[in-house]
Formats: sequence, structure tokens, C-alpha cells
Amino acid sequence: MTSPIPVTVIGGYLGAGKTTLVNHLLRHAGGRRIAVLVNDFGALPIDADLIENREGDTLAIAGGCVCCSFGSDLVAALGKIASRDPAPDHLLIEASGVALPAAIAASVSLHPGCANDGIVVMADAETVRERAADRYLGDTIERQLREAGLVLLTKPDLVSAQARTEARAWLEKFATVIEAERGQVPIEVLLGLGSSLLSGTASARHPSYDSVAFEALPPLDVARLAAALADPALGILRAKGVLLDLSGTPRAVHVVGRRSEICDAPSGAAGRLVCIGLRGRLDRARLAAEITPHAAAAW
Repeated sequence: MTSPIPVTVIGGYLGAGKTTLVNHLLRHAGGRRIAVLVNDFGALPIDADLIENREGDTLAIAGGCVCCSFGSDLVAALGKIASRDPAPDHLLIEASGVALPAAIAASVSLHPGCANDGIVVMADAETVRERAADRYLGDTIERQLREAGLVLLTKPDLVSAQARTEARAWLEKFATVIEAERGQVPIEVLLGLGSSLLSGTASARHPSYDSVAFEALPPLDVARLAAALADPALGILRAKGVLLDLSGTPRAVHVVGRRSEICDAPSGAAGRLVCIGLRGRLDRARLAAEITPHAAAAW
């Protein structure tokens, strides 16, 4: 059974920082083959020094990554990406400034070769509240924010400490918020949890973040646990694992901010869960208690 390609949708209005974030992720791919889909190349100018060549509607990017323009036919582009050999390890879809990311995620869910891995929405600390109050833009911006698993508060360095705090507090009504100056967010937070987190080294590499891995977990109530992991009080930004449910069936669990998803998992090794959060906010004790006393003892 071939695993579907995980897909992250990146949304946010014009000027919120999507281009900066995508280029940051490509530069820090860490050996991952990342594919990027955009409406057109002009909407997302990949840094010139990353581009190896251009062929039709495709840019070959350093490190085995690729950027394709899909115009208005997203479904066809998903098929084209899924058929690549080798297949990409992750797919980013950059939404237009007025697009609703959940609608894009719905299209992704229709393709058997792809699987939604989260919605990330960018919000400019300088202007997000002003634009959300605009009679023409406001409804679209608030809907984008409500659909997010994670909101990246961009350009926090351009506003006062008070304005940054107020913007963050307002955004937290919609989703879990991370401050991201110039798109500087660890790739593991946005594109899934890699082997560095499983080995427990992420904290050393990213001092602002903390992680914990659980191994050899017994069968448990996967639905209950997934809902618990999405509780903001736990401080989890992202969690991912393959767990056995109470019937012994392997189930894949994905948590991005306040949203969780459970889907079928390939047979094989199960009982592993990795969580990442902001340092000082990840409630390790409660997390261990949520998983079961047996797992807490093993941890």
C-alpha cells in the first residue's frame, strides 16, 4: 500500500507572507522532496537561486523539489504531482489571497493519492485586524482564519509589543497562533514530524520548541485521544502517529493546532506518537496522563 502524499494548504490575504514562508520551507527541506502548487508563478516567486530550470508550467528546484502552476484545474495538478516518480514527500498548495483554504482541502480529499496534512493561514500583525474590519474583505479574512489549524502571525517585529499582544489575543479566538518573523518556523511544525523529533533532538535544534515521543503504546481509544490532543490547554502545535485502536486496528492520527483527523493506516508497526509544542507551553504531565497510565509509566 502506497502512502498518500501529505498536503499542506497555505492561505492568507495578499501581503501576509506566504511567499516568504514557502521559500523558507524550500530552503530548509532537510532532504525532503517538496512540491509546490500555485495558481501562477507570478503569485509565488520562488527565490531565483533555488531554481534549477524551467520547463513549461514547472520549475525544478534544488534538492529534488518542484513548483507547478495549476491555473484553475487543481484536481488535474494533484494527479500530475501524485504520478511523479519519485513522488514528493510533501505537497504545499499556496492559496490565492481571497481563496478559502477549506475548499482547497476539500478538493485534496477527493484525490486518492493525496491526504490533507493541515491548513496554515498567515496573518500580518500590522494589518490583520484592520482588514478584518473592512466591509469588503472582512468576511473572507475571518473565514480563512476559522478554517486554519495554525495561524502564523507574521511581521511581529514591525509593531509594538502591545499591538503584537493584542493581535495575537484576537487571532487566538480562531486558531492556535505562532509568531513567525520572516517565515522562520521549524519545518517539522508545518510539514509533519520528522525523524529528528522521534530521536528527541528537535529541542536542541529549535530552542523555542519542545517535543515528546511515545513508543510501544498499547491499544487505546484513538478518537478520544485525538480530541484531547487538540485541546489548546495541552499546548500542542502538532501531533502525529500511528496508534492501535481498541480493536487492534492501526489508525493514523494527525493533529494541527485545534484540529484533529483520524484515518486508516497501513498495517505494520504502530503504537508511536510524536507531539511538538512551544517550549514552556507543552504540558508533558497532562499529555502523559491523557494517553493512559501504562503509557505514562513507559514515558
